[in-house]
Amino acid sequence: QVQLVESGGGLVQAGGSLRLSCAASGRTFSRYSMGWFRQAPGKEREFVAVAAITWTGRSTYYADSVKGRFTISRDNAKNTVYLQMNSLKPEDTALYYCAATASFSSTRYYSRGIYDYWGQGTQVTVSS
Repeated sequence: QVQLVESGGGLVQAGGSLRLSCAASGRTFSRYSMGWFRQAPGKEREFVAVAAITWTGRSTYYADSVKGRFTISRDNAKNTVYLQMNSLKPEDTALYYCAATASFSSTRYYSRGIYDYWGQGTQVTVSS
């Protein structure tokens, strides 16, 4: 069982930055691929980024909409994954969720279905 707790959300002006954190419980954090998703009002939850654990090592994947602006990283010693968000836009406004999977797929990493554990979310609001 893995419990995830997000923090770091808030209100920021367009062009600003925020860093989200997701603290995970359990001693096997390093074995999980950790992802971020977001859900805006009236929209489906969508993939943002993932820090993957694969047979060849570590990899990161991003949604096209955030590539070049967001950076995902992890600190296994602290059981924490981060999402650094720069150059924020009003369309980035959403509830951001952290998720964990022990079964990473390089072809389905963007799919909610492969993630086993979810946090409660942290709100990010970007004003224009």
